[in-house]
Amino acid sequence: MTQWTQDAMAARLVRYADLVPCRTAFIDTRTPGSTEKENFTIIGAGVSESTDQFVHITEKHGFNIGAARQPFGCVNSQHSHDTAEVFVVHSGYWRLPFGPNKEDGHIDIAPGDVCSVPIHMFRGFEKLDEGTGFLFTVLGEDDPGKVTWAPAVFEAAADHGLKLAKGGRLIDTSSGNYELKDVELEEAINDEALTELKTPPAEKLRQCVVAATDMAANPASPLAGEGVEEAGVIVPQPTDDGFAPGPIQGWWPHGFNLRRLTLQTGAYVSEHARKEAEVLFVQEGTLEVRWADGALTLGAGDTLTVPIGLPHSFRNTASVPCVTFVVRGTENPAAPVLMSPSVG
Repeated sequence: MTQWTQDAMAARLVRYADLVPCRTAFIDTRTPGSTEKENFTIIGAGVSESTDQFVHITEKHGFNIGAARQPFGCVNSQHSHDTAEVFVVHSGYWRLPFGPNKEDGHIDIAPGDVCSVPIHMFRGFEKLDEGTGFLFTVLGEDDPGKVTWAPAVFEAAADHGLKLAKGGRLIDTSSGNYELKDVELEEAINDEALTELKTPPAEKLRQCVVAATDMAANPASPLAGEGVEEAGVIVPQPTDDGFAPGPIQGWWPHGFNLRRLTLQTGAYVSEHARKEAEVLFVQEGTLEVRWADGALTLGAGDTLTVPIGLPHSFRNTASVPCVTFVVRGTENPAAPVLMSPSVG
């Protein structure tokens, strides 16, 4: 049985200040307007196309955790995913344009908002306001596959010496085409395939986003107590820990739940254990996570994965509320195993 020492748990914590960025993650890395974006793979390798991408935690969780950091005006080009892609806005104001050429409208999201973009449709994202912004992302499945780029993205990348090998490996031909020897290249999708990645109607897409102000606490949550609220954000089906579907339910698989846990100053969630993966991302404030052999204090932008079955507690030790987004593995998380008769 693993002994979760202070050092062992610290290895499961990725602090915002320690994130290792990759600026060559995707085929559009040299395309004007996209050169300043930073990609992060926090848990799992994600969908990066670059061998330069650093993976912070390789343990399989059933989903991938990543992030993007971009300055004002920086664009992530139009692409489609085969598994769920969820955006949690940590900072900044963002636009998600839809369609292969951004012709199918958009959704704007602000700090604390969440959007889960349906699979098999084109989306991008761009930073709208001054300064640098940070998006926390969740991708479905251990292997989320590779992205499908809009045809115009392929054309622009080729103009700047970048091509994509079959399987999603980025190849730089700026110093000549010798690296293409014996390499089968990925090609832009044809018109028939393009029609299969059609953008859903606007009224359907509105079901895929929830503003921070619209996230409602669930009083039936086993974690709820004095000064403690847990809100469902992405709940695809009724769960054994007391959550009804929604507000984001999705008509495509997610494979996880997303919750928002809010603790007021001094609030406490007593010791409990989970039967599925649990990843914490601190949106704002400070969260103390304590277990038998130690404690860690998380700040805004930090990510911690809690071992399955480890009894642990939460406390807000700061003078301001703590807001933490929680990714729970499976679409039907079990009720937590409580180590004491009461919570709160």
